Amino acid sequence: MTTGDTIMLGPRKSLDAVLRHDAGQALAKTLSWPHLIALGVGAIVGTGIYTLTGVGAERAGPAVILAFAIAGAVCACAALAYAELATMIPAAGSAYTFSYAALGETVAWVVGWSLILEYSLACSTVAVGWAGYLVGWIESAGVHLPALLLAGPHGGGLINLPAVLVALGVMGLLLLGTRESATLNIVLVIVKLTALAIFVGFALPAFDADNLHPFMPYGFGSVESGGTKRGVMAAAAIVFFAFYGFDAVATSAEEAKNPGRDLTIGIVGSMLACTLIYMAVAVAAVGALPFTQLAHSAEPLALVLRSLGRPFAGHLIALAAVIALPSVILVMMYGQSRIFFTMARDGLLPRSLATLSPRTGAPVRITLLTGVSIALVAGVFRLDEIAELANAGTLLAFIAVAACMMVLRRTAPEAKRLFRCPAPFVVGTLAVLGCLYLLWSLPQATLLRFLGWNAIGLVVYLAYGRRHGLAAQR
Repeated sequence: MTTGDTIMLGPRKSLDAVLRHDAGQALAKTLSWPHLIALGVGAIVGTGIYTLTGVGAERAGPAVILAFAIAGAVCACAALAYAELATMIPAAGSAYTFSYAALGETVAWVVGWSLILEYSLACSTVAVGWAGYLVGWIESAGVHLPALLLAGPHGGGLINLPAVLVALGVMGLLLLGTRESATLNIVLVIVKLTALAIFVGFALPAFDADNLHPFMPYGFGSVESGGTKRGVMAAAAIVFFAFYGFDAVATSAEEAKNPGRDLTIGIVGSMLACTLIYMAVAVAAVGALPFTQLAHSAEPLALVLRSLGRPFAGHLIALAAVIALPSVILVMMYGQSRIFFTMARDGLLPRSLATLSPRTGAPVRITLLTGVSIALVAGVFRLDEIAELANAGTLLAFIAVAACMMVLRRTAPEAKRLFRCPAPFVVGTLAVLGCLYLLWSLPQATLLRFLGWNAIGLVVYLAYGRRHGLAAQR
């Protein structure tokens, strides 16, 4: 395997080596740009707007609107860096693969290990959010389920069984094959966007400016109180979760039929569309109902419609969430399995995990491992804790991607770039600084858990990955 010069930590893959794979370990090119836009929208529009609107309102008040705008601006900078690198290096693995080519194996491992955390916990977060909508929808019909099976130990239950079942169901779907899963995802995305349009159509006419006062009850910065950080930036640090689905589009680069065109459309297009959707929904929600009522709801959009005397519309919104939110789990679990697959293919994890199904071309062993792990986390933990920890992994990945873009502009200036980020050093620096600030705005306990996760990861790398990866092959 060809390697480049060592930069920072560990050997660096050459750009040619990144795109060259052993026989039987290259993913099939089955996705076109409509699939990629649907992957992006399917991952971005989900739990963040359907469920985290309430969590964001609890932390920032009506200024959750501003929190969405700030998180979207930071993600836009990162999305431009992703678009340049994904079209330049159309291989599976996204930030992990970019880091291997630009910064070296050790940095790539840390980024990959953080991405495993990001995607696993993102899936679990959505599964918990989906369970909240399912339970609300069923109970609104007069059916009451056993409390022991609706929450983990933190909520006085035994396990969140609906969250476990949806994670395992999506895992089964992914085992059928990438193209089949992506095609179904397009249908689910249409359902989801239709539901959000209905919500805005009913809620926006009920807009009451009094609900926006005080606009920033907890201030702009991030202040910790009782173990919870509040303020606009604290809310931005958690609703940030709502924006980063375009990372999954970059992860699919190796499976894109026309990477140069399709990846640019998928990443930039899905990001722009979803930012506009989020702003419209957030304005409609906090304008129609006082934020104190939204703050503690597991299904805030359905709550708004019921409070406006539109119980049937609220019932439909909840049903649409039940039908469509699994599309987010599907895309995130897909992204997670591709990160795992790429790390195993590189030897940093056992190569036997990189085995592909001869019938579907899907990495079966890794998908099974991913699905079961996600189901276990979703069955036990609380939504806000999972989302915050997932955000930490994502923010680190975004910082790495922005840094990789700037490094490769210096070290590989002549490399072919089908999409070039405008003002790359300005955009890259803004992405790094914005992500660092959002990372700092997360609760201290979350940051400590994140450090603990990466400490475990470094032990795994030193004990296994370093002895089997690129460094051992030189």
